[in-house]
Amino acid sequence: MEYFAAVTEYLDPQIPTVDRPFGIHLWSVFSDVCTRFLGWNPDEFAFIQGGLLLSTLQPMIVTIIFYYVVIFGGRELMKSSSPFKLTFLFRVHNLMLTFASGLLLALFFEQLFPILYRDGLFYAICNSGSWTQPMVTLYYLNYLTKFVELLDTVFLVVKKKPLTFLHCYHHGATAALCYSQIVGHTSVSWVVITLNLSVHVVMYFYYFLSSCGIRVWWKEWVTRLQIIQFIIDLGFVYFASYTYFTSTYWPHLPNYGKCAGEEFAALYGCGLLTSYLFLFIAFYIRVYAKGKAASAAKRKASAAAVSNGTNEKTAVSNGKKSEPTPVKAAKKSSSKKI
Repeated sequence: MEYFAAVTEYLDPQIPTVDRPFGIHLWSVFSDVCTRFLGWNPDEFAFIQGGLLLSTLQPMIVTIIFYYVVIFGGRELMKSSSPFKLTFLFRVHNLMLTFASGLLLALFFEQLFPILYRDGLFYAICNSGSWTQPMVTLYYLNYLTKFVELLDTVFLVVKKKPLTFLHCYHHGATAALCYSQIVGHTSVSWVVITLNLSVHVVMYFYYFLSSCGIRVWWKEWVTRLQIIQFIIDLGFVYFASYTYFTSTYWPHLPNYGKCAGEEFAALYGCGLLTSYLFLFIAFYIRVYAKGKAASAAKRKASAAAVSNGTNEKTAVSNGKKSEPTPVKAAKKSSSKKI
């Protein structure tokens, strides 16, 4: 009871408000825990290119190139080796990313809710005022998780699972996308990130359950959620990019005014997310839609075969002979003439 009372006093739970949507000040708890146990204070964080891990273009690109060298080189080396199971490590990896994605999502929500409530959606996605210090901290932490997620592919390699173009392309390009949005100061990037974190909570938890041998009915919904995510993403980033470019270069066209962010970040984001949408739709059609159609056709053929076999057995048991086909009748007639 004393421990529970101490935790309650520390968290100081209250009725949820605009500034405390969870009833506790989650950011303060997160900051305090990081300061005490990691010696790092999120409240003092500032994104300075060259002063942080993977904070400049060259190390980011080199790391992604190294990732591709490792996975494709490893695939060749594994051809002469037996697959590794690594079940425990795989479970820890997926459970860790499930928790990290959920924590970041909750922290983003706590920061975004007051902005959206007080200033509105357009302000949140287009005004530089939404580019706050806690938000930048979360953007950077989310960026670092993209490099942890590269281990997804390493597990596929050592398990001798096939490497698809979509998987390899998506993992490397997403890390570069997160970098481009941080250095490009795109206020709309929280939409893409929070939706991605939501999907990753579901996806990595599914991977964890699957590694434990637990089958779930909602496997297909992981891909569906990813497709829905990209559709919503593109609606926001297309709008933000449109109003930026029209207000900057073609002000005579209808627009909502300026939108914070650099042009290269907007163009890269629009192009990459568009490619993701088409690739994931193609993946869904190939794996689920066509698979369902093939399974349905197979079941129908099996049912027809069983039905025909049952009819023939019924006819024989009733002492009936099946009517001769025209071909059989013609052969019988021909043999009689000879």
